[in-house]
Amino acid sequence: MPFGIGRPPQDSRNRTVADLLVAQLVEAGVTRIYGIVGDSLNPVVDAVRRSAVDGGGIEWVHVRHEESAAFAAAAEAEVSGGLAVCAGSCGPGNLHLINGLYDANRSRVPVLAIASHIPSAQIGTGFFQETHPDRLFTECSVYSEMISSAEQAPRVISSAIHHAFAGPGVSVLTIPGDVADLDAPRAVRDVALPPARPRVVPDPDAVRRLAEAIDAAEKITIFAGAGVRHARDEVLELADKIAAPVGHSLRGKEWIQYDNPFDVGMSGLLGYGAAFDAMHDADLLLLLGTDFPYPQFLPDDVTTAQVDVEPSRLGRRTRLDVAVVGDVGETLRLLLPQVAEKRSRKFLDTMVTKHRKALSGVVGAYTKKVEKAVPIHPEFVADQLDQVAGPDAVFTVDTGMCNVWGARYISPNGRRRMIGSFLHGSMANALPHAIGAAFAARTAGSDRQVVAMAGDGGLSMLLGELITARHYDLPVTVVLFNNASLGMVRLEMLVDGLPSFGTDSPAVDYAAVAAALGIRSQRVTDPKDVREALEAALAAPGPALVDVVTDPRALSIPPNITAGQVRGFAAALTKEVLGNGMGEAVSMARSNLRNVPRP
Repeated sequence: MPFGIGRPPQDSRNRTVADLLVAQLVEAGVTRIYGIVGDSLNPVVDAVRRSAVDGGGIEWVHVRHEESAAFAAAAEAEVSGGLAVCAGSCGPGNLHLINGLYDANRSRVPVLAIASHIPSAQIGTGFFQETHPDRLFTECSVYSEMISSAEQAPRVISSAIHHAFAGPGVSVLTIPGDVADLDAPRAVRDVALPPARPRVVPDPDAVRRLAEAIDAAEKITIFAGAGVRHARDEVLELADKIAAPVGHSLRGKEWIQYDNPFDVGMSGLLGYGAAFDAMHDADLLLLLGTDFPYPQFLPDDVTTAQVDVEPSRLGRRTRLDVAVVGDVGETLRLLLPQVAEKRSRKFLDTMVTKHRKALSGVVGAYTKKVEKAVPIHPEFVADQLDQVAGPDAVFTVDTGMCNVWGARYISPNGRRRMIGSFLHGSMANALPHAIGAAFAARTAGSDRQVVAMAGDGGLSMLLGELITARHYDLPVTVVLFNNASLGMVRLEMLVDGLPSFGTDSPAVDYAAVAAALGIRSQRVTDPKDVREALEAALAAPGPALVDVVTDPRALSIPPNITAGQVRGFAAALTKEVLGNGMGEAVSMARSNLRNVPRP
C-alpha cells in the first residue's frame, strides 16, 4: 500500500501507542533497541517484550550506560546502512544519550532515539526528573518532536523514521509514559523502507569552469573525503588523466587509499606522508567530498576548487575559487571528457616518491627492529594487528592516540571498515561502537571480526560495557593500548609549551578486570608476545581482551611541524627538566626521535 494511506493495524495486539511504535520500527527493518529500562520507558519496553515473545519482533539490548546505547546504534547504522534505535528513560536516562547522538548526527547515520518523558500532565511544573528532551536534542538531530496524543503518533513516528533516512542523521521521539500507554488509533501509516540514493547532478556551467581551472593549472592535488565513497573509480581516473597526487582525510581513507598509485597519505595532526606538501606546492587544490575542519593544514595561497553535495560546506574551511554543488561521482563523470590529459607527471612522481620515503621513514620507524623494545611501541602493536586481522574486519578506534595508530597502520582494502568519533571527537567510543558493529554482523549472519582499538582512558570511562559484551557473548576483540596516560592531551600540552599535568593514570591490570567478568584476556608486556596474543584473541569465540602495556611517552608527531610548535616543545621540555629532571626529557626523546619529520 502506498506510503501515507491509512490502514488497520497489521496485528490486533498493537493495543497501545508503544505497540504501534514497535510495529512501525519493525516495518522499517529495526531488529533491536539499545538502552536501559526505566519507569517512564516501561510501556515501550513491555511492547518490545511482547514483540519478541510473539516472534519476528525487536530485541532489547541492555547496555550499562545510555551513552553507549547511542554509540552502539550509530555503529550498527554505519555498518548495516539501516535504521538503528536507542532509548532512554525520562530526565537523566535520556540525557545520557546526548553525547552518542551528537556523534551519530555528525557522522550522518540513520539513528532514532526514543526519549521517554514525565507524565504529560506534569510537564512544565518542575516535576521530579523533568527536562525537555524535545528541546534539548534539537542541536544534535535532524528531527525532534514530542508525541502528545495517540492520534498524532502514527504520522510523527513515520516522519521521524523518514527524517533519519533523509538526513541521514538522528531523529528523536519524545514520548511521555502515559501517552505511550494510550490506546493506539485504528489506522496507522505505512513506513517506507530506505529510499534509493538520489542523483545530485551539478550545473553544467560549474563543471565547465572547473574543467577550465584544471586545464590552466600545471600542478594539481586532489584531497578526498568521505564523499568519494561511491566515486572511487572516477577519482582515480581523474588523478591519472591530470597527473594529480591524491591525499585524503581520515574519513576518506577507507574509500580511496587502497590500491591507489597516486596516494600521498593524510594531512592533519593525525596525518602522515606527503599530503601536506602536495596541497601546499600545488597550483590548484581540488577538494572532493570533504569538510576537513582544520584550516591550519590547508593552504590559503593556492587556487582551490571544491565539489560537495552540500552547498553549506563550500568555502567554510578555506578559500574557494571554483565551487561545484553535486555528487562527486556525478560531477567527475561530466568532468572527465572536458579536461585535457596532462603530459608532465613530474609533480605527481615527486610527491609519490616523497610519500614513500615518509612511509618507510617516519611511519615505518616503529614497525621494524622493535621486538625487544620495552615498553612496547604502540605503533608496533597497530602494525601487527593490521597483519593478523581479517580482510573484512571492522575496526573501531578510540579518540586520541588510537585514532593516530589506526590512521597510520590499519590498511584499508575496500572491505574493511574503520569507525570512530571522527567528527565529534568523543572519548570512550571504541567499545560501544564495537558492540553495535558486532550486533550488525550477527544480524547479517556474518562471522566478521570486530576489533576495538581502545585506550585505557577511553575504556575506563565506559568500562561497564565489557559486561554488555560478555552478557550477549559478542565476538568483540578489545585491543587495549594501555599506557596509563592521556597521550593526545599530553601532546597538546607540549605543543602549547606546557608541561604535562593531570594526564597520568594509575597502572591498572585490565586483563584481570576482564577475566573477572568471564572474558578471555591476556596481558602483554613483551613485544615478542604481541602477535601470538592478537591471533589467539581474534580466533577465540565470544569477547576477548588483549591488554598491551605500551610506552606512555610515545607521541603522535605530525608530518609538518611549525616553528611555533617547535618553540612549544622546547618550552615544555624545559619545564619537564626543571620539574622532573633530565631523565624525563631523555626518555621522551628516545621514544619519539625516529618519529620527528626530516626534510
